[in-house]
Amino acid sequence: MSFMSEGEISTEAGADANKAAVPARRTPQPTYEGDFVLDEHLLLDCGRTLAGPTLHYAVYGRLNAARDNAVLVCHALSGSAQVGAWWPELLSPGGLLNPEIDCVVCVNLLGSCYGSTGPGSVDRETGEVYGPDFPLISIGDNVRAQGRLLDSLGITRLRLVLGGSIGGMQALDWTMIHPQRVEQAAIIAVAPLSAMGLALNHLQRKAIQDDPDWAGGHYLPHRPPDRGLALARQIAMLSYKSASLFEERFGRNPNRNGEDPWGFDNQKEGGGLIGGRFDIAGYLDHQGHRFIDRFDANAYLAILRTMETWDPLHGHRSPTEAFSGIRARLSFIGISSDWLFPPEAVRHFAYTIRAAGVHAHYLEMTTDHGHDAFLAEQVELVKLLQ
Repeated sequence: MSFMSEGEISTEAGADANKAAVPARRTPQPTYEGDFVLDEHLLLDCGRTLAGPTLHYAVYGRLNAARDNAVLVCHALSGSAQVGAWWPELLSPGGLLNPEIDCVVCVNLLGSCYGSTGPGSVDRETGEVYGPDFPLISIGDNVRAQGRLLDSLGITRLRLVLGGSIGGMQALDWTMIHPQRVEQAAIIAVAPLSAMGLALNHLQRKAIQDDPDWAGGHYLPHRPPDRGLALARQIAMLSYKSASLFEERFGRNPNRNGEDPWGFDNQKEGGGLIGGRFDIAGYLDHQGHRFIDRFDANAYLAILRTMETWDPLHGHRSPTEAFSGIRARLSFIGISSDWLFPPEAVRHFAYTIRAAGVHAHYLEMTTDHGHDAFLAEQVELVKLLQ
């Protein structure tokens, strides 16, 4: 499996093919990559446990003698521990982090299919693959497990925790669950998911569940619910980009493979009821097809649940009760064209936390790239954070 960004627009399907090719920069490679296995049950917020779960992680750089150079990077929904593969500008010369100086750690989320325990893993207690019996994993569950991993590495304090989208959820929970361990946090493009976001998650989930090959979550390895997962990805892509970017890149152009949306009935193109695709449709289909080669449907469902159930105020009587224990300095970054996590929602979230007595401020990326800008426009993000 390859590790790509949340919703890239490629030259093959959507980018400006007339632009001059830019030489690819070498992808930063981990100093170490491996697994950490908890030697006991992990008690989950949902009341269940995971028996000896595995956390897959990658380290860029080395911990110094003072043990004060550790940074934790938290990935988004379909990311991996290989932060150098999906956030390379962060670790490149002149970037926010320097592996020659910093010790950068990234941990794959529980529930994922990139090495950490997930629905495709074997339950140590039953000897069977979890499948649909995999429990609900919260952001807090991940953070507590990550804390155990960092303990094993001798990391007791983090000079910085950062992440975008679900990664930002983890970053904030780190400051709440481990207030004495975090100096600074950068929380990018995230707030508790709105009703619109919950609706999109519901449609993605239904797309997978309604694929006959899903088989109630007990699908065979050689027959996964590819159609449902591809459609779920296409729905998600709508929330990762902005209307203005889609209009600029695709407009009402016919699909670049030569299909004609205005053509006479053509059985090859679905007849009069379907017809040829517009360019945006070709792009979405392409993104869905490429996603099924690198992600698992049950893992996708598991992380959607992790995402939508995150609400730092849940179980607290007030924002002050929830946030006043935070000791870290927080930077919230909104994205001007983001409609999955609108900038006004991120700003309001930041100010709510600041009103609880926390050192928090808000910055904003101005871009047409939508939610995915924190991955698609990495140079601009680095400049904003420096």
